[in-house]
Amino acid sequence: MNSYLSKSLYMKGLQCVKALYLQKYHADLKDPITESQQMLINNGEDVNIYSRLLFPEGILIDNESSSIPYQIKETEREIKKGTRAIFEGSFSFNDVFTRVDILALQYGSYNIYEIKSTTEVKDEHIDDVALQYHVITGAGVKVSSASVAYINNWYVRNDSIKPDELFTIEDVTDAVIRKQDYVAAEIEKQKRVLLRKTPPSIDIGEYCDKPYPCDFKGYCWQHIPTPSIFDLRGRGVKKFNLYHKGIIRFEDIEIESLPINQQIQVKATLNQENSINRGAIRQFLNTLTYPLAYLDFETASHPVPFYSDCRPYQQIPFQYSVHIIPRKGAEVIHYEFLAEPCVDGRRALVEALIAAIPANSCVVTYNKAFEIGVLKSCIAWFPEYENEVQAIIDNIVDLMIPFKNREVYYWTMNGSYSMKSVLPALLPEMGYSGLEIGNGNMAMSAFFKMNELEDAEEIDRIRLSLLEYCKLDTLGMVRIVEELRNLCKNAKIMGVASR
Repeated sequence: MNSYLSKSLYMKGLQCVKALYLQKYHADLKDPITESQQMLINNGEDVNIYSRLLFPEGILIDNESSSIPYQIKETEREIKKGTRAIFEGSFSFNDVFTRVDILALQYGSYNIYEIKSTTEVKDEHIDDVALQYHVITGAGVKVSSASVAYINNWYVRNDSIKPDELFTIEDVTDAVIRKQDYVAAEIEKQKRVLLRKTPPSIDIGEYCDKPYPCDFKGYCWQHIPTPSIFDLRGRGVKKFNLYHKGIIRFEDIEIESLPINQQIQVKATLNQENSINRGAIRQFLNTLTYPLAYLDFETASHPVPFYSDCRPYQQIPFQYSVHIIPRKGAEVIHYEFLAEPCVDGRRALVEALIAAIPANSCVVTYNKAFEIGVLKSCIAWFPEYENEVQAIIDNIVDLMIPFKNREVYYWTMNGSYSMKSVLPALLPEMGYSGLEIGNGNMAMSAFFKMNELEDAEEIDRIRLSLLEYCKLDTLGMVRIVEELRNLCKNAKIMGVASR
């Protein structure tokens, strides 16, 4: 059994045989699952459920509470019965095990359907289906075709979900058949790896993140110091080229060979020095006029559209926070909105936002492209509010620009200009580390969870956490602008070099 392979092991081995070995024998070394990874897993499960509606006569093989031998036997029984469609059918051949998302009977033979939550067929999907084809045909099942069913991102929901419109089905039979010799050879190669007494000696490389982030990266990258060349932000340098030359630490880099923004990052880190271009900052601050409205949305996206008139993966706003300063020297006023669980709150959100933001406000956002995208969607959903929402769009100013352009750079930003790096760098007392929800993915996950719960107390707890997080985003922008004004007022500030 040491050389027994599953489809998930095989796919891991295609990316890196060291990861294959570690997964088989040292799974305890894996990195914890991140919020983003868990959402991808959940999305895949949801998409699988909807894909089964394409074959309403199908039978699901229980793989939650039964053993693999039982699952294989149950699949064999359904095939002998002539079941029209089998979900999660299990097969084993030559010590390789696989499950098939959907196996559909047509004219005496079966069609394989691999379900993906992506919006296109990728090379790794072909590898996935090719292994399934190898195992299923090897187990004696006649297969006439193999397809990948993926999300049609042009689909627009109208009332209930229409599975035949939600999915695009692409026949990949020819590509799968061409892969069969490769699959057989790869299986034998991976089995030999699994018979080793120690893992293969493989250095880190670009394959650590392609096609998927490896969950043993923390283990394999232990020797990389912090900071290192892999912490350089932006394009312009091939990091693994430097790595293979033995250039790893910032101290090892020939700084002049880097693009200017990376030079700023490296020099600032080595000298632990911050820098500010006061002239550029004054120009930016002069674009801000009163009333000032600091705006931030939280959104949720899913491969299966939530509501009517929504597309797969469209960003659906469920929350906003806005801090208003009506005039210079005035007190800051805060407004917020968070949709109720299991309710389409889009209209209520738009109406509340229009009421909250004074006419002709200068609207400050962080990464305005995102907020503008959300607001344009609101116009599409509710064209009767086009004038009011477009007025907000027309008056947006992007607070991210001075940091993206390195006009303000603190060495503790580690090359990043995201709000999550900028705020605690400029104002350490205002970081996100103490919050239960600390980033957008966590907020999205919390919103999903809130919609699934029935416990009123737990729902209230999540609501408070979401409100606290979103409020910090806009209050943080208020404080950042105040800090920029302070930096421009003071000619000399400890630890800050002028440019």
